[in-house]
Order: sequence, then structure tokens, then C-alpha cells
Amino acid sequence: MDRGVSIIQATIAPAADGWRLDRALADAVPTLSRERLKVLINAGHVERDGVLVRDPAKRAAAGDVFAVAVPAPTPAHNEAQDIPLVVAFEDDHLIVIDKPAGLVVHPAAGNLDGTLVNALLHHCGGSLSGIGGVARPGIVHRIDKDTSGLMVAAKTDRAHEGLAKQFAAHTIDRRYKAIVNGRPMPPEGKVDAPLARSPQNRKKVAIVANGKRAVTHYRTVHPLREASLVECRLETGRTHQVRVHMASIGHALLGDPVYGRTKQAHKRQLDELSFRRQALHAARLGFIHPITSVALSFESVMPADMQELFSQLDV
Repeated sequence: MDRGVSIIQATIAPAADGWRLDRALADAVPTLSRERLKVLINAGHVERDGVLVRDPAKRAAAGDVFAVAVPAPTPAHNEAQDIPLVVAFEDDHLIVIDKPAGLVVHPAAGNLDGTLVNALLHHCGGSLSGIGGVARPGIVHRIDKDTSGLMVAAKTDRAHEGLAKQFAAHTIDRRYKAIVNGRPMPPEGKVDAPLARSPQNRKKVAIVANGKRAVTHYRTVHPLREASLVECRLETGRTHQVRVHMASIGHALLGDPVYGRTKQAHKRQLDELSFRRQALHAARLGFIHPITSVALSFESVMPADMQELFSQLDV
């Protein structure tokens, strides 16, 4: 094995029989995207029984075993920046952060520094998993810039792979607190609606018939003045899932500039509090430690701005 190259053994699942190879491998190796695998296949980094496979469209067969050679990531140009972090848990393998609203998770156009990745590079001394690629080392999942709360990052590739498998299997316990318009009826239920990028606006997510399956379980925690504090448990974890699903049943998140429309009843409170974000907080995160196999669970109280909004609307 070349120095700096890791080999991942991937076995095609029965459900992926007959799929395109890049798609079947993405199913077998959830830490790598389908696009990334397509590039690796074309570059001659995938083989079966010692023979290179260079066609991403080749049909895969259940039970086939492929060796995927993943080159070490190109050194990241992200700067380590001394940005304060609230650490809920940390060991040699992973770190759980309580992210404040307003902090972008990883560098992208318009946010090249001042991100959680920059903060983690400083805090962890550069010890982060490279599986996420140059732009986002260590990042296994993310939450929106203006959403606060708990998220986990990986320090090692082995931890990254183990966590990614749990996210792909939907076994991670992720619960959000949200302040929404109105009072859901029934007070608890399930939204099962597929999500994808909106055909009309690529910056938005919408319910689309051929989108990825998305399931949100919600329950009312506390009724408020023409609003409610709800807990949303994610069965899946799609981009903007809580925001889109709650809006789809007529209960958009207060302060949401993309999927909500502020009622006159709430406009004064939001203005007085200068509340300029969706009222959403990742309050609970539970998973099996990918190295020690110990069950871990973390709770985070709502931050001050949401607590204040809650108090203002409490009946």
C-alpha cells in the first residue's frame, strides 16, 4: 500500500444488486460521496480481485468485494484560528461541540474563515479526520449557521467512518427544540415527506416526490402565545429538514427568513429582542462511541436568545 493511502474494503449489499458501481459503493462506504467515488474509480483507485475497475457505470453484483484506495487528503489551507468553543465531550477520537448560532460549520464561498473548522484546527492542534476532504476536516455532519446546539466532529479516520455509518443507518439520536408558529394539531405526530433542492430556487430545500426520504417526529413541549415549543426528533438528517417539514404542516419556525412568514402577533417580540434567526436548537445528541462502543448522550439547554423569546411568548 502506498504511503498515505488508506484501503477501504467495500462489500456490495443485496439491496444494491444491479446498481451502478459508484452508487453501490456509496451505499457500502457512507464516508465517501458518490461523486468522490466516481472520481476515484476513473482515476484507477478501485479494484476487484486485483483488477482495476475504471467504469463508474458498471453494474455491481451483490456480494462483490472492492478495494477502494483513498489517497491522503491534500493539506488543508484552512487557518487554525483561536475561536472560543464550548466542548461537551472530548477524547482522542472525537469531540462534541455546543455550537453557538451564527458560527458557520466549514469554509465555503463567502465564509472562508471564522468557521467551526478553523476553531477545531486550533483547538485540536490539527488532529482532525481527513475523510471530509480539504474544506471540512473532521466534519461528520453539520447544522445550519443560524442553528445552535450539539454536533460531533471526528479526530481520526476510524472514528469518522464509525460515526458516518451510524448517521447513514439513522441510529443517531438527534433532537431539536424549536419555537414554531401556532399549535400543531394533533400536538404530536410524524412528517414523512421526501426532500431535495427546490426546482424553483436552488438555495432552498423543498418537498419533492423523487427526493430523499425524510422523517421528522414532533411533539409539543409547551404551548405559547399563538406559538409552541416543540421537540423534533430526526429519523433522518436532511438539509433544512426540521425547517421545511414544520413549515409544510403550517407551523414554520419563528424567525426563519427562508421558510417562515412572521405573523403580526410575533413581529413586535422578534423586533424588540432583535431575534434574527430561525428559533432552532440541537438540544440532544446520542450515539455509540465508534471506538469504545460506549453509548454516549449529551443535552444542551436552549441558548439565551431562545430562552428570552420563550419567556416573552409564554402564556
